[in-house]
Amino acid sequence: MRTKLWSWLAPGLLIGISLGAFFAIDKLSHPHAKLEHPVGHFYIVAIVSLLAMLVSIAVGVAGIKLRNVNITFLSIGFISLAGLFMLHGLSTPGFVVSEGRALPALAGSLSVVIASAWVFLSALPTDLAVVRWLSRLQRALLPAWSAVLALGILLAVANAGRMERLLSHPAAPHWVPCALTAAFCLFAMYRYRKLYVMTRFPIHLGIVCSSGLLIVSIMIMVYGTVWEASWWLYHFTLFGSVLIMVGGVVVQYIGQPSVAGLFKTLFRPDPRGLIESSISPSVRSLIAQTENKDAYTAGHNYRVAMYALRLAEHMGVQPRMLRALAQGGIVHDVGKLFIPDEVLNKPGKLTPEERAVIELHPVYGYNLCKQLGFMSEELEIIRSHHERWDGTGYPDRLKGEAIPMLARIAAVADVYDALTSSRAYRAAMSHEDAMRIIVKESGRQFDPRCVDAWVALAEDDPQFFRAMRGKAAAVKAAAVPATGAT
Repeated sequence: MRTKLWSWLAPGLLIGISLGAFFAIDKLSHPHAKLEHPVGHFYIVAIVSLLAMLVSIAVGVAGIKLRNVNITFLSIGFISLAGLFMLHGLSTPGFVVSEGRALPALAGSLSVVIASAWVFLSALPTDLAVVRWLSRLQRALLPAWSAVLALGILLAVANAGRMERLLSHPAAPHWVPCALTAAFCLFAMYRYRKLYVMTRFPIHLGIVCSSGLLIVSIMIMVYGTVWEASWWLYHFTLFGSVLIMVGGVVVQYIGQPSVAGLFKTLFRPDPRGLIESSISPSVRSLIAQTENKDAYTAGHNYRVAMYALRLAEHMGVQPRMLRALAQGGIVHDVGKLFIPDEVLNKPGKLTPEERAVIELHPVYGYNLCKQLGFMSEELEIIRSHHERWDGTGYPDRLKGEAIPMLARIAAVADVYDALTSSRAYRAAMSHEDAMRIIVKESGRQFDPRCVDAWVALAEDDPQFFRAMRGKAAAVKAAAVPATGAT
């Protein structure tokens, strides 16, 4: 209840205070009093834009390293805001470019509209075709967009006089940028508020508040009177919007106690190191929630990710995909959050009806994580790690090569750890017994290539398997009754 209340109260207060301040200053100011200061305006805009640009680029790099497309979209949106707002400052009437007001007005409006469009994109599920397409370009998207933006700003400055003449007759009414910004931001606020109530992730509340300030900013920008005291307010609401968004990203996805820790999180090349010390707080939160719901999963998520990584490395999987496997593997069972406790923690054998309920957990996990910015490779692991090579798995009855490769790798790791871990209804199997079952299921439950690589890995590095089974034994005492599902 407190979370739901705060999800309305925080953005409501910010919007109310900002709009209230605008109307109060507008009414209380002398009707002829103006703060016309082009040089001051330029410096305020330049400082705000530069800080926003630097921080947004850093956030964009974090989004790439953490494989979160939502963060990349947010970064691009606020880079657009910073860049076009800089153009707004450069074209300040009577300072750098010209005496006209059309170009700075257009640049200011476009900065907010384009930023809100990217925030809107970030609120879309990552399994939509347009988001999947953009996510495949994630690494190139940020530098390419920044280059196009910089070129556009330079061309606008170089041809300011011509643009001023072209823009002397606006092509659209003043309310159009307000309507577009409101539509984009209200949709984002709705989606991120729902996610905040579900996950309590700080970034979701931050984006709700940030989007609300974008709406306030465009309203003041369009309907305020230039140079009046109340008009200056939108510069600070825009900066506040950037700070809130960035603060949410830092708290949620970085969360390191030192600058050194931050750079280790962003640039650590070893995916095993990523699991052991650099999983983002958002992923840690998902893991903790899952383990609180189902105590059997305490340590299971970590071990499955580690087993899967070693198997993938042995099979020569690309390093970029190892990072996807690390993140997808460690939250593969997050859908169990939505399974009723009486089913999830039932000791003994499940009824067919209960089995059908628990077999929905990959879908539930997929539906949650596609809202959180997880990319397609991670989503495939979460949804398909219970598919079987012979087509009798769940939830989609995929068969053979139709099952994503990373999900096939995770399936072997998941079953091995389940077999070698203690459950309420049976003791842990020995390594040899578990290996016999996995070999027997080659070509039926598992991809034969994955099984062959698994057997070779076990022969090459038996110490790794002993160490991981030791970790499983260490959490045995904390286990509670759990279902027969892996």
